[in-house]
Amino acid sequence: MAYFLGVDTGGTYTDAVIVDEAADRVIGSAKSLTTRGDLALGIGRAVDAALAQSGVTPAQVALVSLSTTLATNALVEGQGGRVALIFVGFDADDLERGGLTEALKGDPVVQIAGGHSHAGVETAPLDMVALETQLRALGPEVMGFAVAARFATRNPAHEVAIRDLIRLVTARPVTCSHELSAQLNGPKRALTAVLNARLIGMIDRLVAACERHLAAVGIAAPLMVVRGDGALISAAMVRERPIETILSGPAASIVGARWLTGASDALVSDIGGTTTDVALLRGGLPEIDPQGARVGGFRTMVEAVAMRTTGLGGDSEVHLKTEGLSGGLRLGPRRLIPVALLAEQHPELVHAALDRALATETAGEFDGRFVVPMGGQTGGLTPREATVLARIAAPMPLARALTTRLEVAAMERLVARGLVMIAGVTPSDASHVLGRLSSWDASASEKALRLLGRRRNGAGERFSTDPAAFAQSIIDQLTQQTVDCLLEAAFDEDAAFDGQNSETLARHPLTTAGFAHHRGILQIEARLGVPVIGLGASAPSYYGAVGARLHCEMILPDHAGVANAIGAVVGQVSQRASALVTSPSVGRFTAHLPDGLHSFSDREAALAAAEAAVLAEASARARAAGAEDLRLSSQRQIREAEVEGSPMFIEATVTATASGRPRVAHAVPPES
Repeated sequence: MAYFLGVDTGGTYTDAVIVDEAADRVIGSAKSLTTRGDLALGIGRAVDAALAQSGVTPAQVALVSLSTTLATNALVEGQGGRVALIFVGFDADDLERGGLTEALKGDPVVQIAGGHSHAGVETAPLDMVALETQLRALGPEVMGFAVAARFATRNPAHEVAIRDLIRLVTARPVTCSHELSAQLNGPKRALTAVLNARLIGMIDRLVAACERHLAAVGIAAPLMVVRGDGALISAAMVRERPIETILSGPAASIVGARWLTGASDALVSDIGGTTTDVALLRGGLPEIDPQGARVGGFRTMVEAVAMRTTGLGGDSEVHLKTEGLSGGLRLGPRRLIPVALLAEQHPELVHAALDRALATETAGEFDGRFVVPMGGQTGGLTPREATVLARIAAPMPLARALTTRLEVAAMERLVARGLVMIAGVTPSDASHVLGRLSSWDASASEKALRLLGRRRNGAGERFSTDPAAFAQSIIDQLTQQTVDCLLEAAFDEDAAFDGQNSETLARHPLTTAGFAHHRGILQIEARLGVPVIGLGASAPSYYGAVGARLHCEMILPDHAGVANAIGAVVGQVSQRASALVTSPSVGRFTAHLPDGLHSFSDREAALAAAEAAVLAEASARARAAGAEDLRLSSQRQIREAEVEGSPMFIEATVTATASGRPRVAHAVPPES
């Protein structure tokens, strides 16, 4: 009998489940607050509680699998460590393509000559001596490097040489673009490499924290991690390619939703502390996004489920719209620490600050807000940013951390780097005020909402004088934005609306009237044509109203709050490899293989060599990712052009897939 342990680390909670493989059921589950300062604490508390509830001993656990939304959350919130991009053979205009400049956020870029032609031939040599000088200066200032060279997918020699030099000179982690994608489009590969480099430290800390606790309690089972397409990979592999964990949590939730409900066709909506993730199950399977995962406004080259990820969750920041006479609310995309949670951890600090602010009639800009230090690598800070960070030795009111208006931008930069977090009013606080939640300090939430409500709208009137009414308006806004997310996904997936803007359609007056079942000279009715599976710990609290607005069946399965952790242990390992075959001249064929370029005079021989190489590569990757009993498949995509009535070979892409269940430890029989 085998028992599997699934762990999901989110922005607010860490979940753990024990699944009995033979009985195909959950026999233990637990939640614990994610402890960002030391992730092992939150993981340990959840794992230990799930084991205790199930009665399973650590020695009986045969497989551990981890999913996480930390990478997704970081990209949605614009956070991550400082990195340097080595940009080889590209010009300044290439930095503006594909959102690369925006993704860099002012981080250093080293542009040097080099790279290859589309045929894989070197176009300019590398100046390794000059590069070494620059690397020595940059090493202490960044936490990692990304390397992208022109046509590196046709010949990766320059990326490999620079990678080896970076490791020798700086000992920092380095990401090469050709290792993440075999596709063309250098700037987009560079963007993916930059994001990967930015996430390495975060995911490494997560994996290390999980491994540390597993070793401490005596679990010797293999550790797997969920990839963005729902497949599993080994912990060792994900440490080098953390970008593959973007949409890891959402992908696991889809797998978990299918396992929990058996639903074949449905929209799956997973609300967490930071994001709401929506995807379509069709025929029991999620769609894979052919353009690559899109998260936080960035389109990457990472293969992942077709998922709409929106910065909307239980811990989303509440913004007051001061324009217009009546004002309004907007939630997200940034996650805050709920005031109720901070008060649970630091009651004297929080209540003293809230009471002081309430004792005055003047509404301060930062009333009810706090700042909490998170630690991390501090290289590359400006003097002003360093001064502000040094002031924040412990949680404190935000107003006390800022001495001038000039420091507000510095504080925003510290938040973006993940060095500090802001605490403030969130939907979780609103739920505490309304009695929907009772996990933390509801009285602190009530005070914080009272303070926020004293802010004035465009007409000079206070937003609210009644914390309960204000709380309900926040929950109503969460409902409305969730409805918008689901409608956008529905319009995107409905073929009748191909090519149209789903955001515009979701908010169109006719759509609004249809779902309101308008009755007038026109009578309009609309409803969602598939059920919605609501996942996440807060789904039962919020999603009933969402289903009523959309006039659809709302499925809230048992264990919905730990669906990600369930999905983490019921997936498969799957690895792909691809190679290109080109024809530089008539009768000559070049196979672009992992070990270099190979020339052939026969097309079939070149294709066969490429196929053998990618099958071997996919098999090796799958075994390295932790799979056994592999199933192999391959396919060829051949591009030809008709010339004078005869087909002429242009190029071919040969792809191989190797998949299988993860290796498990030998199960230990239960004690009699």
